Amino acid sequence: MPTKKYLNEININPNQGGKAAIERLVDAYGFTTRQALADHLDVSKSTLVNRYMRDTFPADWIIQCALEKGISLSWLASGIGSKNSEVNNDVVSVIHKKIIEGVLHDGNYYSIDKALLPKNHNHIFCVSDAKKIYIVESEYRELIDGEWLVEIEGKVSIRKLTRIPVGEIKVRSTLIDFECPVGDIKVIAKCRSVLINYF
Repeated sequence: MPTKKYLNEININPNQGGKAAIERLVDAYGFTTRQALADHLDVSKSTLVNRYMRDTFPADWIIQCALEKGISLSWLASGIGSKNSEVNNDVVSVIHKKIIEGVLHDGNYYSIDKALLPKNHNHIFCVSDAKKIYIVESEYRELIDGEWLVEIEGKVSIRKLTRIPVGEIKVRSTLIDFECPVGDIKVIAKCRSVLINYF
C-alpha cells in the first residue's frame, strides 16, 4: 500500500466522483436543483447531465465555486472536512476597476472584510479614481441622492447626483455642476462607501 507524500494528499480520479461533487456544488451555492447550478455556471443542462451521469469530476466548476463562495476546496473536491474554508471566512475578494482618463479599466482584486459589505455582495465591486477607492453596487432599486459611478457622453466618473422635480437630476463634481434629464446620463453603479481616501 503506497504511503502518502503529503499530509492532506487526496487522490482524485477525473472519471469518478462527479455525481457527489455536483451535489456538493448545488449545496455550496444554496441551490435546490441541478438546473439552477447549470444556469449559474452558464452551461447547458445537457452538459451538466452528461458529467453527472458519466460521474466525470468537475474540477473547473469546483475551483470556480471555491473562489466565488469561499467554500473549502478540500470539502468541494472530496467531501472530507468542514464545508467552510479554513482560510479567513470574514474576508472576500472583490473585483477592482480603475477610472483612467474617463475610461473604466479592469484592475486586480481587493480583499475586504465582509462586515463592510451588504449581506448579498454578488453585485459589489471597487472603483478607484485619482483620490479615492469606492465600494460600489451595480444592482440598485432606484436612483436616489448620493454618489454614483456614471457615464456622461462616453466618459466615466464618480458624480454626486440629486433628484429634482420633473424627472431631472442635478449632477455635481469638484469642477462643475449642471442639471439634465435622468435619461441623459448612464448610471453604472451606486457608491456605497469610501474604502480608501487619499489626501
